[in-house]
Amino acid sequence: MHEAIRTMLNRYECKSQDDLVDALREILQSLALLGLWRSKFFEHAAFYGGTALRILHGLDRYSEDLDFSLLEPDVSFSLEDHGKALQKEIRAFGFRVEFARREKKAGAIESAFLKVNTYRQLIEIEAREELLRDLHPGRNLKIKLEVDTDPPPGFQCESRYVLLPIPFAVRAYSLPDLLAGKLHAVLCRRWKSRVKGRDWYDLVWYAGHHPEVRLSHLEARMRQTQDYKESAPLSPSMLSRRLHDAADDLDVDKARLEVEPFVRDSSVLDIWSADFFHRIADEIVPL
Repeated sequence: MHEAIRTMLNRYECKSQDDLVDALREILQSLALLGLWRSKFFEHAAFYGGTALRILHGLDRYSEDLDFSLLEPDVSFSLEDHGKALQKEIRAFGFRVEFARREKKAGAIESAFLKVNTYRQLIEIEAREELLRDLHPGRNLKIKLEVDTDPPPGFQCESRYVLLPIPFAVRAYSLPDLLAGKLHAVLCRRWKSRVKGRDWYDLVWYAGHHPEVRLSHLEARMRQTQDYKESAPLSPSMLSRRLHDAADDLDVDKARLEVEPFVRDSSVLDIWSADFFHRIADEIVPL
């Protein structure tokens, strides 16, 4: 095992196979970011979403995908141009990896998968052998990458630094713009009967750590998806009203069940209620 990977893995307290798989996925996410940095990807795009919040700001929940936004609209952008760099980087740390771009359908999302074949090949450390005993040798680990090729305007970016496996820089949305994206998901995501509890969990994190949102960028997102059509700009009072309406409509039990597999201590969800989310809505500070 590469020494840098051993160092990264030793930061995790893996007590089960699920813990080990989560740790491996998070390590591979960092390797993918490093490969993108080497291929100059961040000259054209910025990191955002739940995984950005976890890696760059310490969000305490597991997040699956790597989400990015181009700095300027470019519907011809392709992740294929960065696929070889991603494979080269991850293979340099001892992993067998495949890059598979998905054919773009209608819409502005460019996506691809990194596929690592067999967890058993990834781990060669005797101390964790008991976690591998019943692991299926043909099981794949996948990381999904998505790029918004038609981003709404008005966001700001900053450089953030990742120190492992080696120090490198990542261009990312600023926190007020990350929160704008999360509020757009809370207010406008359409899941029919499903509830995305992770969105509400993240909103609680923002309310307690960085509650400021760039209102103009949230408005741009909502106008792009036709979720805000008023002639007047989105005002703080309008945002507050929509957040409270969303709290009223939320099925709290379904939200709790959806997010539970992604948090290590599910007791933090015990306080969830409609009243709790009304209080969270009051904590958001429009800029």
